[in-house]
Amino acid sequence: MRYPTLYSFRRCPYAMRARLALAASGIKTELREVVLKDKPAELLAISPKGTVPVLQTETGKVIDESIDIMRWALEKRDPEEWYQTLTHQQKQHCDELIANNDGEFKYYLDRYKYADRYPEYPELYYREQGEATLQKLESLLAKNGCLLTEKWTMADIALLPFIRQFAFVDKDWFEQSPYPLVRDWLSEFLHSDLFANVMVKYEQWHADQPIVLFPETK
Repeated sequence: MRYPTLYSFRRCPYAMRARLALAASGIKTELREVVLKDKPAELLAISPKGTVPVLQTETGKVIDESIDIMRWALEKRDPEEWYQTLTHQQKQHCDELIANNDGEFKYYLDRYKYADRYPEYPELYYREQGEATLQKLESLLAKNGCLLTEKWTMADIALLPFIRQFAFVDKDWFEQSPYPLVRDWLSEFLHSDLFANVMVKYEQWHADQPIVLFPETK
């Protein structure tokens, strides 16, 4: 049986969100764990930009943007009702949240994580700029329980891997920060079976190894 092929890297938040959607959908893929300093020729042949995640479907179509992989999976099968049941307005809000996360928030997240590489401003400045997004999320969580509804949707799953990175830059600060709902939201995610399942460690993929299926069969 032929499966879609997923090139992934365990700690990459973009790859993480793709794996989360695939795991929730239950769509089996052949997982190829990539070491970013040693990218396989097979990956570069189908996606020369060499970033992960990249999904090649059974028909050979290449999807090399994480959000597009999420939509591909959830449009096929969405048992958790993360996407298909959203209203048009909710889908628009989802897109807006993702655009802010992948744009402004990611820009300041990278500088907060690696402040020594960006000496134009101190670390505190970059954190404060990122906090603008945390403030918005705190308000949404207070209103809805999760970002769009009372339970996770594609918006939550697309953003949580990046909020995880932000929180881990300075855990002591984050635990004392004025965002208790964001903390609880992230904690629920980090302690979920879903997160544990997508963070299983795999060895670097090589062409001669047996196929590794993801998500794993229970």
